[in-house]
Amino acid sequence: MRVVAKFGGTSLGSGDRINRAADSIAKAVEEGNEIAVVASAMGSTTDDLIEDITFEADEADRAEIISMGERTSVRMLKAALAARGVNATFLEPGDEEWPVVTNELGEVDVETTRARAQKLAAELDDTVPVITGFLAEDPEGNVATLGRGGSDTTAVMLGNYMDSDEVVIVTDVEGIMTGDPRVVEGARNVGRITVDELRNLSFRGAEVIAPSALSYKDGDLDVRVTHYQHGDLLTGGTRIEGQFENLVDMREEPLSCLTVAGRAIRNRPGILADLSTSLRDAEINIDAVASGMDSVTFYVDSTRAEEAETLLHDEVVTEDTLSSVTVNDEIAVIRVTGGELPNQPGVIQGIVSPLADADINVIDIITSATSVALFVAWDDREDALDIIQNQVQE
Repeated sequence: MRVVAKFGGTSLGSGDRINRAADSIAKAVEEGNEIAVVASAMGSTTDDLIEDITFEADEADRAEIISMGERTSVRMLKAALAARGVNATFLEPGDEEWPVVTNELGEVDVETTRARAQKLAAELDDTVPVITGFLAEDPEGNVATLGRGGSDTTAVMLGNYMDSDEVVIVTDVEGIMTGDPRVVEGARNVGRITVDELRNLSFRGAEVIAPSALSYKDGDLDVRVTHYQHGDLLTGGTRIEGQFENLVDMREEPLSCLTVAGRAIRNRPGILADLSTSLRDAEINIDAVASGMDSVTFYVDSTRAEEAETLLHDEVVTEDTLSSVTVNDEIAVIRVTGGELPNQPGVIQGIVSPLADADINVIDIITSATSVALFVAWDDREDALDIIQNQVQE
């Protein structure tokens, strides 16, 4: 089995933790597995170095300084492996076998990086490479960085390009939890989660794996998150499934939007639950919800709109701080899904502006970390779909 194991800063935060990491790597090698290691800077070294740059420094000097955390980690971990009889070598930018290269735009040079990674993979039966995470080498041979969470990106990218069976992210949490164990009782480990679910959580504050790393995961590559105390690289934790796919999809049946207005929307706890429950009890599916300062809009199938309006009206007349309910029929929804959406500045404008140029009014937009839903008049749906598909393909 070929595995890329990434050890985060907390899992290398002390001599004892480096020993624990080396033990788990040595055990996996002894069992006959091919292991490549990606190491982050020990503890908070990178943040400390950044804070200490209180003087003017150009990007090249900053990158060299910041890289010292990872450079130290790989030397420590390589030495710990050697002490256990494991044939290991450390790699950093500037080495002949260094794999991660950027182009003139500062983006990963996929062709060159893939070729170097595959060459490195061919040597895994002989040695364990310990690779600095977060770092890259530009076309002139200077040190470059991959941005926040770059060690995760290094690991998943190399796992992909080295045709690995699995990437293991070793960190200070036991995989993905059902909730923050510091806040809620009974939080437990989630055995499996999809890339879309995880990316939405990541962009909403769950710091488990860098969202940028997941764009390198394909359907054949397993990615798992596990705790450094577990001690076994090949078991435990949470398995991340699937891959990001760019998809433009239009709902085949029209929707109606029902908007409830009133100051209770933001002033009375539970009002949204009451409104939603009235629809749920009638088995009316809510396709989407959008909220404003003093209103909330429910999108439901047009065939159930009249019934939904009656139910919501009953809630309005029993709640003094709700004003009214209105209905807008015959609405189409087009959804754009893609793992790279959050990394594309101006992506919303790039989709909406061509619609405006075609005199197509966008009734509503609902976004998440991995998707954009655009609501337009039903009669405009085909033209809107063609425009959006052309924009996404570009």
